[in-house]
Amino acid sequence: MSTLVGLDLSGRRVVVVGAGPVGVRRTRRFVDDGAHVVLVDPSPSAEARRMASHGDVELVERPVEQADVDDAWLVVAATDDRSVNARVSAWCEERRTWCVDASDGAAGSARVAASSTHGDLRVGVVGTGAPDPRRVASVRDALGAHVESGAVDLRRRRPGEGRVVLVGSGPGDAGLVTTAGREALATADVVVTDRLGATGLLDQLPADVEVVDVGKSPTNHPVPQADINRLLVERARAGQTVVRFKGGDPYVFGRGGEEVHACRAAGVPVEVVPGITSAFSVPALAGIPVTQRGVATSVLVTSGHAGADPAMLGALAAGATVVLLMAVSALPGICADALGHGVPGDLPVAVVERGTTARERVTFATVATAAEVVAAAGVRPPAVVVIGRVAAQDFLDDPVCATAAPAATDG
Repeated sequence: MSTLVGLDLSGRRVVVVGAGPVGVRRTRRFVDDGAHVVLVDPSPSAEARRMASHGDVELVERPVEQADVDDAWLVVAATDDRSVNARVSAWCEERRTWCVDASDGAAGSARVAASSTHGDLRVGVVGTGAPDPRRVASVRDALGAHVESGAVDLRRRRPGEGRVVLVGSGPGDAGLVTTAGREALATADVVVTDRLGATGLLDQLPADVEVVDVGKSPTNHPVPQADINRLLVERARAGQTVVRFKGGDPYVFGRGGEEVHACRAAGVPVEVVPGITSAFSVPALAGIPVTQRGVATSVLVTSGHAGADPAMLGALAAGATVVLLMAVSALPGICADALGHGVPGDLPVAVVERGTTARERVTFATVATAAEVVAAAGVRPPAVVVIGRVAAQDFLDDPVCATAAPAATDG
């Protein structure tokens, strides 16, 4: 066995003979590839029945027959009977149909590669000697980890259609960028970046990747949103892969929806790689759970630009946690309005500056004291504000909080 060939199985008939653990494992992969999978087994496993009940596969509950392999593009013989697998393989040979013999890798006409998927690339490893699945999987995993690390230059070498990828880079710590985000960044011809997020990763890009900084601060918007939208579209139309590197998550106060709309309106392919939003991750890493059973069972995320609107006041009155982004300058007014609407003055407030970075700082106060405490501490954006009982400085150390509700099982 020498030549490696990638097969497009989407919409094509694939027959898997044997619906036990091996056959089901192979079937999942073919289903993910969009194949029309026919499972043949007189006594299929419970998992095979479940897949059939969900419409993922066609299940034939009887012993395999020669006619089952007719019109198949690929057949996998995965029963626990080597003679049955050999017979299926022989039928396929007569029909010039590729066949994988799961019980004897040297006997069939094909082998399924151990593979990992990375965007529009798939890395596959096939052994050409005696079958050794664990060895092959070990090599596959090592190669996949290398690609996922972002260390591989994944840019296209041949001219093609441009596209835009909105990547959420999380709250700032490079370790919180998803593997999909790192892989997308490795495909970029040009990166259009915010001021916040895991911008340190940009230093690791090849020197000829163009980086365009369009970051905003509360008092400085050097590049209007309309110009950002135009930049994304123009570069993609020029055939480039454009990564819009955004702090947090593109759809959580990141104006990602506007950028996606601009691309779609211009006919430019666009996709979104979600990021870890600072609204939840920054408090969590600072030791603040935004929900706690029996204490705060809901959470409202809002922008400081909105002020103390009715939704926020209603959430606080109901005992929910309120998380505010971009709210440092507006916090005194928000707290004053909250007090005016009957929110208790001793309700805790926590402000986390530069969350997840080496310069992180947490300032604790209450609704009544927040304006004075924040001013005295010189709190500056970027910061995440948490209002609610969970924002108390000693919340997780308070045994009353830990027993606020009867024990219950997860789920």
